[in-house]
Amino acid sequence: MREHGVQYESWGPLSRGGQGFFDNSVLTDTARTHDKSVAQIALRWLVQQEIVVIPESVRPERMAENLDVFDFQLTDDDMAKIAGLDTGRSQIFDHHDPAGVKWLGGVRFDT
Repeated sequence: MREHGVQYESWGPLSRGGQGFFDNSVLTDTARTHDKSVAQIALRWLVQQEIVVIPESVRPERMAENLDVFDFQLTDDDMAKIAGLDTGRSQIFDHHDPAGVKWLGGVRFDT
């Protein structure tokens, strides 16, 4: 994508807390090491890869926490461990499910 001038973007990068996201041992151990939250570790991982992040929150304290990711760096080992969590599937939305794709695209077939 970068070769074609397309900017990677991550909307909802915290998986809405689903699938045990905030309890993942790789993320919790890394958070403890850096004295940060799991959310901050996940956001920093994306930032270090030059991915635009759009975390969702309505709570001012979480908004502030989400912005507080520029005073530390993840090590190469941290980055690799977190990358190893990739299952190749979205935790929120199944891009292979025709019904989900129709929903995402706003296609209505009930009229």
